[in-house]
Amino acid sequence: MSNLADMEIFARVVSSGSMSAAARELSLSPAVVSKRLSRLEERLGTRLLQRTTRQIALTEAGQGYYERILGILAGIEEAEDFVARRSQDARGTLKISVPTSFGRMHIAPHLEPFMRENSDLTINMMLSDELVDIVGDGYDLAIRIGELSDSTLVARRLAPVTRILVASPHYIATRGMPQTFDDLDQHSCLAPHNNEAWRLEGPDGPVVLRPSGPLQTNSSEVVREAVLAGIGIAQRSTWDIGPELAAGKLVQVLPAYTASRNVAIHAVYPSRQFLPAKVRLFIDYLAELYGTVPYWDSGIYPEHHKK
Repeated sequence: MSNLADMEIFARVVSSGSMSAAARELSLSPAVVSKRLSRLEERLGTRLLQRTTRQIALTEAGQGYYERILGILAGIEEAEDFVARRSQDARGTLKISVPTSFGRMHIAPHLEPFMRENSDLTINMMLSDELVDIVGDGYDLAIRIGELSDSTLVARRLAPVTRILVASPHYIATRGMPQTFDDLDQHSCLAPHNNEAWRLEGPDGPVVLRPSGPLQTNSSEVVREAVLAGIGIAQRSTWDIGPELAAGKLVQVLPAYTASRNVAIHAVYPSRQFLPAKVRLFIDYLAELYGTVPYWDSGIYPEHHKK
């Protein structure tokens, strides 16, 4: 059992980012934490952490060890929950990483019913458009939008993503409606915040356009406001501009061209045999909320989400 306790201390040090923080969380002294880590490294015959006075860093062996013991510790937690008849309850803190705009528009407005049903749970939701290190940064799960590459993480598809070209009626009235893909060369095309090319699928197969317009920004929300203001044509997801499209504030441009259908909204979490109840329940909640045809595509918004 002492070996298991040492594993838990090591995992807590990694997730909290320091021995002093882990000591506070475990109600131990920093000296005890340091001694137990040294004992673990001595037993394993390798260094797991590089220590300085200011920070710690995982060694290659430490990273591999950490990724493998997470499943063991999670399984033990689930087993104890089962014995204690708590396996269906969400408890503790759920730390999640969410894309900025999507989190603000389609997760934050829906937290109240979930939190009301799971009153013993605290949610720590971090908004970022950067890919976080789920394991290294101690996240329980992340919401990611795109085509997922192969990884050691587990992903569950929550909803499809439809990306289309749009412009404001004012822009179309001023500059005209493009009739062919090549016509876009004569228009103001707004580059996305990450400066990625538009990769579209059209009647004759995949096409690529690198937008060059009068606006450069690192904010997806600035691009959204710019297209609404009539500055140019933009590629946007329907989850982002669904109400504006339905209200006629935006119109679709070249409807025969859309982004890949492989793009989707996913819940991504560390690979483990036993998924903690707090993670499973939150993922199930979002999957049911969005459904096969998300509300932003059907135009039927939850009552508390209507503007």
